[in-house]
Amino acid sequence: MRATRAALGLALLSAVLLLLVALRWSPLMDADGSLAREGHRWAVSERGVTHVNRVLTDWVWDPWTMRALVAAATLWLLSRKAWWLALWITVTCVLGTVLQQSLKAALDRDRPVWPDPVDSAHYAAFPSGHAMTATVVCGLLLWVLHLYGAGRVLWRTAVAVAAVSVAGVGLTRLWLGVHWPSDVLGGWLLGALMVTLAIASYSKVRGSART
Repeated sequence: MRATRAALGLALLSAVLLLLVALRWSPLMDADGSLAREGHRWAVSERGVTHVNRVLTDWVWDPWTMRALVAAATLWLLSRKAWWLALWITVTCVLGTVLQQSLKAALDRDRPVWPDPVDSAHYAAFPSGHAMTATVVCGLLLWVLHLYGAGRVLWRTAVAVAAVSVAGVGLTRLWLGVHWPSDVLGGWLLGALMVTLAIASYSKVRGSART
């Protein structure tokens, strides 16, 4: 029930943000522009920090790195004959990517354009694929650890790494000037929505199978 309520709340927040972006609501556009300009100013002046952000976003928190983690978790679950759970996290990741790309195509929001860019990115801006993928993957991996009763030290470490990764990847995208703040927020919200929907639906289906 907690997962279902969380999913409803996240769906509402995601829908409101999506509508505001689609309508190009002036206060949101102004806030996006102001924050993006300030972040880009820092990125241009702090080249060393910018290089670190590029390494983090291109290698450590790249969507393909995240998908590799899911693949490893899926193989581990299959080795333990947890077929349903392996299928669930795989399908959730695939559906998350489909949703992400569909929204990008539907909204076709332009990315920030700078006279002196420090990085580049392709395709439409909303939602941030890096932020959404990291949120989905980290959320699903935490869920798996919870289901398998991870010890206190492992659990706390995993939560800390997940929190840093999800927050960090969003900040790298803003620092590098390839996304508006609302793109990253949208990625976080939609990613969290996918995770809570996966948890709620898995609990319902597995509960029905046992009755």
